[in-house]
Amino acid sequence: MTQLLIDLVKGFEGLRLTAYRCPAGIWTIGYGHTGNDVFKNLAITEKQANELLIQDISKTLVQVFKASPIIIHAGENRISAIGDFVFNLGIGRYRNSTLRKYVDNEDWMNASHEICKWVFAGGKKLNGLVLRREIEVELLLKS
Repeated sequence: MTQLLIDLVKGFEGLRLTAYRCPAGIWTIGYGHTGNDVFKNLAITEKQANELLIQDISKTLVQVFKASPIIIHAGENRISAIGDFVFNLGIGRYRNSTLRKYVDNEDWMNASHEICKWVFAGGKKLNGLVLRREIEVELLLKS
């Protein structure tokens, strides 16, 4: 786990101590934590939010390394970019994506073009996702 990835997720997700529905309609709390344990009116502390974040990022990275073992040696920037992408969209979308094929072939240029396509939530193009993908692109292209 990298501090860069933690900072990325914190910056993009923001901290919400009470449960809310994200633009895709999913109950969310803390720094983008989702799951069966999140429901209407749930409240947590900042300490709990940080604990959930570390657990969620750890789980995300295990999934990323399993799906794309090559990325383990790709460097902090690329691990953080793909880790943030998977944290945001889920391992299922990554696992079945063209992006994964480019990552697995270490084709960072095409991966950077492909990742930019993932800017929609609930059928709408979101400026926050555009910015998030732009930052991920910068990281993918840094060695």
